[in-house]
Amino acid sequence: METIRIDILNPKAKKLLKNLEDLNLIKINKTKYKSDFTTLLKKLRAKSDDMISLDEITKEVEQVRKSRYEK
Repeated sequence: METIRIDILNPKAKKLLKNLEDLNLIKINKTKYKSDFTTLLKKLRAKSDDMISLDEITKEVEQVRKSRYEK
């Protein structure tokens, strides 16, 4: 068995895949896509002793944006 990930661009393709599943030719597994960012964030948080708050994140983002737009 081979597993591949497919990005469906046209809804008609989804219907074709559903028909193939109905014929027991393929099996469709619905999984949520985890981004690389989410994985990285979890790794960084696991190494940290204290969690950063949403307010701290917001302040940092605002500082970076301010410095960008001042140029």
